[in-house]
Amino acid sequence: MVFKVSIVSTSPIDGQKPGTSGLRKKVKVFKQPNYLHNFVQATFNALTAEKVKGATLVVSGDGRYFSNDAVQIIIKMAAANGVRRVWVGKNTLLSTPAVSAVIRERSGADGSKATGGFILTASHNPGGPTEDFGIKYNMENGGPAPESITDKIYENTKTIKEYPIAQDLPNVDISAIGVTSFEGPEGKFDVEVFDSADDYVKLMKSIFDFDSIRKLISSPKFTFCYDAMHGVAGAYAHRIFVEELGAQESVLLNCIPKEDFGGGHPDPNLTYAKELVARMGLGKSDTGGEPPEFGAAADGDADRNMILGKRFFVTPSDSVAIIAANAIGAIPYFKSGLKGVARSMPTSAALDVVAKSLNLKFFEVPTGWKFFGNLMDGGMCSVCGEESFGTGSDHIREKDGIWAVLAWMSILAHKNKGNIDGDGKLVTVEDIVRQHWATYGRHYYTRYDYENVDAGKAKELMEHLVKLQSSIPEVNKIVKGIRSDVANVASADEFEYKDPVDGSISKHQGIRYLFEDGSRLVFRLSGTGSEGATIRLYIEQYEKDASKTGRESSEALSPLVDIALKLSKMQEFTGRSAPTVIT
Repeated sequence: MVFKVSIVSTSPIDGQKPGTSGLRKKVKVFKQPNYLHNFVQATFNALTAEKVKGATLVVSGDGRYFSNDAVQIIIKMAAANGVRRVWVGKNTLLSTPAVSAVIRERSGADGSKATGGFILTASHNPGGPTEDFGIKYNMENGGPAPESITDKIYENTKTIKEYPIAQDLPNVDISAIGVTSFEGPEGKFDVEVFDSADDYVKLMKSIFDFDSIRKLISSPKFTFCYDAMHGVAGAYAHRIFVEELGAQESVLLNCIPKEDFGGGHPDPNLTYAKELVARMGLGKSDTGGEPPEFGAAADGDADRNMILGKRFFVTPSDSVAIIAANAIGAIPYFKSGLKGVARSMPTSAALDVVAKSLNLKFFEVPTGWKFFGNLMDGGMCSVCGEESFGTGSDHIREKDGIWAVLAWMSILAHKNKGNIDGDGKLVTVEDIVRQHWATYGRHYYTRYDYENVDAGKAKELMEHLVKLQSSIPEVNKIVKGIRSDVANVASADEFEYKDPVDGSISKHQGIRYLFEDGSRLVFRLSGTGSEGATIRLYIEQYEKDASKTGRESSEALSPLVDIALKLSKMQEFTGRSAPTVIT
């Protein structure tokens, strides 16, 4: 079929600046005339010609509501902009890490490689007709677009007057694997629908020892469950855990992807992953029966993860540190060593201690996976993570939830080598974490999220905290007036980062109060919500005395929590007496 290109006039939009997380708004906003079209064309206009004309692009996402409509719009606009082919995961499903893997690893039948891709997701935000939709663009390295591109996209959205679109192009059947071809003014145009899991599973099998994990799973001593929270991880869970690793179907929870995530909030934490938390024995009431030895959950687009042991929660900060500490022995991909490790600034310093002990290069970066990607492209980083349940490595340029689960299974298999078939006791998740604390010390850690706060009030709170930093003696006077048993503040600042790869400088990345005993308070405004402001408060207490690493986290952190809330005047500025979520 021959398609024609129409030029559609439109009014510019002055939208949210798309960062690493892309553009996120309510579905009703994206459904406004030309809204999605404007963003897509603004992106095409921000890219160099060779990344559009004759190029291959990936277009898929987490399958949330409005994804099917969005894919068809992007296909028609890609055709009109001279793109040569579009690759789409069956039923529009590709996890964010899988999109990165496809861009980096997949080759078409003619040897074609993708130059980038649109990811349709609002990550861990709810989905449905009244909830959130999102879109972001990833580059040829598989990672999020850098600020130089997102800045251009943003400026383009404010000035765009028209966009080309192949309006008469029929919708492509994205439920069936195959290639649909068209002829247009720019020549041949193909849309290929492919299996969502094939490329990703192949990559995972090249990283991990599946035979070793399979042996662990087959042991009667080991039980586990995996909760996809009705997100895109369900498209991979059956294939990896059941078909490849031999687990029973019963280990899978909520593994059928749904447009509205089953009405839930697809954020893998102790607040929202209620079913998994209850099954693992961490709920408020005893559900009966013995919990599994290992549990894990994913968010909507499967780039985040939560790791649980039997009646035991592993903080994301501890998780990345433990993976780094055990990677060389437990994961074949790292057998030749680690190039370096990195964490986001708000993440606890647990990884720092591992890096120092193992003499590894270490980097502290702003929140945003693109900063890790730069280090990886520069050959400086192998393992990285952030406290917001994101963990990954240089196999792709996104955080990767299923990779983190397989990493933990690999560590469990390694720790239990020679023990799985014998009479010995299983080395558990809790055993591994407590041994890590005994070796490296424990970073007691929590995060308080205040969601949908009035943006003006949130800004005033942050300005108040910056103003306080002008006099550390005055800060310490306030601190001692609140809790005399807390160490003095040694320094305070707004975190600033100079990228060692491209030399770019990122300012105003979070407000820090650093205490003399290694404790920290960090305050950030998060850009992952679709409306209002989210204030995130991070509280950390380091304990290297092995006899004191077994306390309840809430007990150990209580003095610092008190300091943080009163120092920031949280309730006074926000009107909130409690956070929306505690992780």
